[in-house]
Amino acid sequence: MPAARTTACSETVAEAGGESRPRAGARRGSVLVIVMVTLLFATFALVTFMERASVDLLVDQRELLTKRLRQEAYSALEMTLGVLNEFREAGNGLRSPAEGWGDPLAFAGYVPAEDRVVEIAFEDESGKLPLPQVNAQILTNLFKHWALPQADAEGLADVLQGWMKRNHVYTSAVQPDYETGALPYLAPGRSLRSFSELAAIEKVRELFFDEDGRPNELWRRFVDNVSLFDFPRPNLNGAKPDALAALGQFDETQQRNLGDYLRGTGMYQNQGPRFFQSPNEAQRVAGPTGDSGAFAATISALRITVTVRDGSTEYKLSTVIAPPNGASTVQTTATAGRTQATGAAAQTAAQQQNRPNAGQMMPRPGTTPGTPGSGTAAQSLKYPFTLLEIRENDEIPPPPAPPNPLN
Repeated sequence: MPAARTTACSETVAEAGGESRPRAGARRGSVLVIVMVTLLFATFALVTFMERASVDLLVDQRELLTKRLRQEAYSALEMTLGVLNEFREAGNGLRSPAEGWGDPLAFAGYVPAEDRVVEIAFEDESGKLPLPQVNAQILTNLFKHWALPQADAEGLADVLQGWMKRNHVYTSAVQPDYETGALPYLAPGRSLRSFSELAAIEKVRELFFDEDGRPNELWRRFVDNVSLFDFPRPNLNGAKPDALAALGQFDETQQRNLGDYLRGTGMYQNQGPRFFQSPNEAQRVAGPTGDSGAFAATISALRITVTVRDGSTEYKLSTVIAPPNGASTVQTTATAGRTQATGAAAQTAAQQQNRPNAGQMMPRPGTTPGTPGSGTAAQSLKYPFTLLEIRENDEIPPPPAPPNPLN
């Protein structure tokens, strides 16, 4: 009995009022559990903070590297434009990379900084059909060349002309009525400024898009062969086969011979790449048939893509340039009610925006023309090209997939 009472007394401690309290060891165990839980949460918070901090540092580092690559890209672009201008002045125009400007950075001895890799790619935008200049017959020829039925070819050409031309009189069975749709709108009455407009044109969206509204093969082929920029005639030295067929009425054999001559392949592989000084020279390669006079022999719009790589980081810069008296953007407004003065002002503003040094043409406040720093020197700086378009990285659309032959 005395031993039992001693054990019971060691497990509990009597308090006033007959209540008992836990022993000291139990209290220490509870405190230890609380401390461990606190340490667990603190460790979790610290790990989370370190992960987020590392991500933030990585983002900052990538942004800094991208900024440096961007500077490299614009430097390479300026060097490329300088080389192109030398060839343009020496040859009275640009015709083809076969003239010797296909690798402008090597020609100029340009060396990228910090062992970066810089690549320059060219695409003759003026080798396509200029949409602001084509008529219904040329569009019909293009669609018939794609092996579309006569009715579909004429209908597509008709609705495209109705979208781009004000007061157009439809000649096919298609009579679009955009005003009575679920979302009413009007045809703009000016040439397309974006290929996304094709989805709004009746019959075009039926043939150029699939059931889910995604562009199909015909859309990609249209984008690959039609330019949204305005220039009088395509460059024969860079003309697409579809442009040769639709505008020049060259058959497949003639298209192949012209392509072989320009690329230096086939029967012309021993001569190397060539180019035509004038469109009439093409007749000795293509034969007497076909309309080579519908083409020019110089570039009106050239797309330059600059790619800069530093390890796994890549930066792309795409721009479209035009030489003097070359291509231009679509300036016509879509609103018919604008006054002529307003339209002229908008066109002047757009032209100034297309000139990279337009802002330098104005003297600084507080200066007098003709005095040092007044802007006279800037006025004498004649930039050799007009920048029609500039896109960077994600703004650059992927190139259309090679079209499958439809004929």
